[in-house]
Amino acid sequence: MSTPPRTAHPYRDLDVIDARAPRFNQATVGVVSLVAVLTGWWPLLGLLALQLGIGLRFGRQYCLPCVAYFELVQPRFGEGPIEDSRPPRFANQVGFVVLTSATLAYGVGFAAVGNGLGLLVAGLALLAAATGFCAGCEMYRIGARLRGIRHQAFDRVELADLGGPLPAGELIVAFSHPLCTECRSVEAELAAGSRPFVSVDVRDRPDLARKYGVALVPTVVRVAADGRVLQQVAG
Repeated sequence: MSTPPRTAHPYRDLDVIDARAPRFNQATVGVVSLVAVLTGWWPLLGLLALQLGIGLRFGRQYCLPCVAYFELVQPRFGEGPIEDSRPPRFANQVGFVVLTSATLAYGVGFAAVGNGLGLLVAGLALLAAATGFCAGCEMYRIGARLRGIRHQAFDRVELADLGGPLPAGELIVAFSHPLCTECRSVEAELAAGSRPFVSVDVRDRPDLARKYGVALVPTVVRVAADGRVLQQVAG
């Protein structure tokens, strides 16, 4: 049985990623790190760090676990939910730093430190692969909030920003991304409903995302004819 076509190209649509791909990568990192520590083959940690570094620098097509997922697993089982790629990318950066530190520790004779760092990576990576809880991703989100990148409430939408012509009366405004799985579901529900709605693609209109503080998609609001936000439906 054939699988549905991809909605996000794995090597071009870099602002999003199939949510299963990071978990596959984490499983690979976790298993190899654990084997390295348990067997004493600590250069494996260096190879993992090198792979993460190459993927981060040159793209997913140079990351072996990523290629294995996108070319072997995804075509067989289909595309998973599409999510923001920034948190898992940051998690890979953290993994690269810790694995590099572990390799250097082994190399200069601090095997206990190398073991500890290797087990830390193995434990967190396997936890993420098994449960979906990604410590590096949570670090990214906390850092984003500390930097002020957060959702902002807004009480008005300038209707002129949406282009025209617009339907008279109340309407729904949905801020979305064309490759976001949840966004597509929300827009399908809106299209099936009776209320008029306008979709704002934050990829094409990042100026409006910044203006209204839309840090998460989908963000959906009910707007009066004069632009007042009557209700935030989602986001």
